Amino acid sequence: MGRTIVITGAGSGFGALAARALADAGHTVYAAMRDMGGRNAARVAQAEAYAAEHQVDLRTVELDVLSQESADAAVATVLAEAGTLDVVVHNAGHMVTGPAEAFTPEELAAVYDTNVLGTQRVNRAALPHLRAQEHGLVLWVGSTSTRGGTPPYLAPYFAAKAAMDALAVSYAAELARFGIETTIVVPGAFTSGTEHFATGGHPSERTVLPAYEERYTGLMDQVAERLAALEPADAPASLVADAIVEVVGTPHGERPFRVHVDPSNDGSEEVSRVADRIRAEFLTRIGLDDLLTPRSPTHPQPSASARSAV
Repeated sequence: MGRTIVITGAGSGFGALAARALADAGHTVYAAMRDMGGRNAARVAQAEAYAAEHQVDLRTVELDVLSQESADAAVATVLAEAGTLDVVVHNAGHMVTGPAEAFTPEELAAVYDTNVLGTQRVNRAALPHLRAQEHGLVLWVGSTSTRGGTPPYLAPYFAAKAAMDALAVSYAAELARFGIETTIVVPGAFTSGTEHFATGGHPSERTVLPAYEERYTGLMDQVAERLAALEPADAPASLVADAIVEVVGTPHGERPFRVHVDPSNDGSEEVSRVADRIRAEFLTRIGLDDLLTPRSPTHPQPSASARSAV
């Protein structure tokens, strides 16, 4: 059955690939992006051309994750046009590269604003509807850097992705009794097929850079080259879109909590397996194991007295 889906940051990269793949699978997909009449006008036209050529229901909607007003308006547009919203895909993100010391606190905050607070704005816009209908899926596009190999010069991005992952884990438990599922799709270091590195930012303050360049000459280029060398030749970025399509198409109650798409195998899956097991064991120990699975009509919400007894 086709679902109505909104994907943030869907102008390029994983977001654009997933939007097209989900539309091909028969879903109504809103590829959300900012500045549709300006910098992203060409991407809007590309999405419209794809929809016409492939005869799929791929739409676009203005959504700037840096603005609560924009997030609210985007969700309102989806509900007005489609009548429902079933899946929210948190994909919007921004990468910056350089020595951690070189970034000002304000620049670090800006990375968090996009990668972490942006998801919160979209959730605050979408979750009232999902809670009211008592079903839905919140799918987070994370990063293996939260628990796997972490090369230097990407600290602000890695820190923000780790914060987003922690937020997703907490939301999973808090939404379960509303019948809302959570899945975290965890891509590895895909250095081609996305625009992460090409559009990434850099520190504006340059005074500390010479000291690092003296000791770490050409390190950023070395990191990019070595990450690219780890990727198998037959591992396109579309693998992430395929994983998202599979999760969305999985029946309610059977969706995995976490899916790794990491051809380079940086170790994140192994660490996450332990962390997620400990989470499940701890919630079970304190009598909150019902939070590990979304509520369904056949699994009623615990009574207030039962919850207060925990």
